[in-house]
Amino acid sequence: MKLEKGTVTPALLVIASAFIIAVYALLFILTLQFDYSQRQISSEKALNIAEAGINYYQWHLIKSPSDLQDGTDDPDGPYIHDYEDPQGGLVGKFSLDITPPTQADPVVTIRSTAWTDQHPKVTRTIEARYGKVNLTAFAFVHNTNLWFGNDITINGPLFSNGGIRMDGTSNSTVQSAKETYTCGVESGCKDPTEKPGVWGSGKDQALWEFPVPPIDFDGIAVNFSQIKGAAQSEGLYLGPSGEQGYHIVFSADGTFSVYEVTGTDYIKGYSPERGCENFYQTILSEVLMGSYPVTDYPTVFVEDTLWVEGTLDGEVTIAVAKFPLGSYTTYTYLPNDLVYEAQDETNNLGLISYDDIIFTRDVPDYFNLEGSFIAHQGRIIRHHYGVTDCKSLGSDKNKNQFTFFGTMVSRDRSYWNFSSGPGIPASGFVKSELTFNPDAASDPPGYFPATQYQLLSWKEE
Repeated sequence: MKLEKGTVTPALLVIASAFIIAVYALLFILTLQFDYSQRQISSEKALNIAEAGINYYQWHLIKSPSDLQDGTDDPDGPYIHDYEDPQGGLVGKFSLDITPPTQADPVVTIRSTAWTDQHPKVTRTIEARYGKVNLTAFAFVHNTNLWFGNDITINGPLFSNGGIRMDGTSNSTVQSAKETYTCGVESGCKDPTEKPGVWGSGKDQALWEFPVPPIDFDGIAVNFSQIKGAAQSEGLYLGPSGEQGYHIVFSADGTFSVYEVTGTDYIKGYSPERGCENFYQTILSEVLMGSYPVTDYPTVFVEDTLWVEGTLDGEVTIAVAKFPLGSYTTYTYLPNDLVYEAQDETNNLGLISYDDIIFTRDVPDYFNLEGSFIAHQGRIIRHHYGVTDCKSLGSDKNKNQFTFFGTMVSRDRSYWNFSSGPGIPASGFVKSELTFNPDAASDPPGYFPATQYQLLSWKEE
C-alpha cells in the first residue's frame, strides 16, 4: 500500500508542538521554583540583616544611651544602613524606626526592616523593646560566684552573673546568668566541680532561674565627676583631708555631723583574694568640722577615706572616690549601725563607693544596715578576724546577727562570713537577713545607676 505524500507531517507537528510545550512548561516551572528558592534565601538573609540592625542599635544604646536618633539630627527617621559582607560587598540594607521612651512607657522600641540587594521587595521586620532596670529592684546584685549559707534569709530578688549556691532561705527569684559553672573553694567545693547555674539545699527551687541575660557591669555607669560637681554646687564636697579621712554621723533630727579623722589604729583582717592586710579602721581622734541639715545637702562627695554611721532622716547620696580614679584606694568603713529614722518613702540613702565597702571588726553584735550600696570597682565585705598570724587584740570576730534593708551591688565577690559548713562561722555573723526596699525599687537614690538597656521582648512582624 502506498502512502500519500505529506500525510506524516501533521502528526509530527502535533508531537513536536506537544514536546516543545512540555519542555517550556517544565522550564517555566523550574524557573519559578528557582526564583522561589532564591526569594526564600533572600528572605532568610533579610531576617539575618534585620537582626543585625537590632544588634547594631543595642550596641549604640550601650555606648550612647541618650541618643535615640542614630547619631543624626533627624528626630523622626527612618535610619537606613548598608549591610556588607566581610569583603565589603553590598548584601542588603536595614531601616530602623526608633520609638523613644515616655513617662507612661519607659522603654525604647526598635523596629528593624531589612531586605537584600537582590530582592529589595522581599522584606523582614523585627521589633525589639529595651528598658533599663533599676539595680534597687534587687536585694543583691553581683558579678561573680556566690554562696548563701543556711544561716541566711533573703527577702527579695537576687542576681549574679556567676553561679549561685543557695543553701539559705529565699522567698523571691534567685537568678544566675550561668547555665553551669565551676564551683570552687569560694562556694564550698573542695575540688573544682561543675554545677548548675543555681544549686544547693535551699527550698522554693521553683524560684531559681538560670540562665538569664547577664548584667554588663561595664555598662553600669557611675559618673563620679558629675556627682562631684553636684556636691560642689548644691551639696557638700569633702576634698582630700591631708589626714586620715572623714567621719559622717547622721542624726534622727534630720542633720548630719562631719568630723575630720586625725588619728587611727589598724586591725588585721584576712580575705582569700588578698591575704592578710592592715586596715586602719579604728578612729582614735577626730575634730568636728560642722553639722548640716540633710535637706540642704542632698549630695555629698568625699575624696578620701570615709567612716559613716547613724540614723538618717531624709534623702541623701554619698559618693566616695579620689581622682584620678583608680590611682588611689579610698575605703568606706561602716563601724556602727546605719539606719533610717523610718522605713518609708521619705528616707533614702545611696552610698556609691569606687572601692571596697567594709564592715569593721567592731560592728555591734546585732548589726543593722539600711540603704542602697554599691562597690563600683570593689566588694562589700567583713574580713576574717580570726586567722592565725592575722589577728589583732580583741575577740570580736563573731557577731550574732546582720540585718539589712535595701540593695547591695558589687563587682567583686562580696561576703561577711567564713565557714565550711553549718554551725557558728569561723568569723562573721551567726545569722543574716537581707530584705530589699520596695520604695527604692521605684524611686532609687540620686545618681544611683541602673543597668544598661536590657532586651525586654523580641518578635518578628
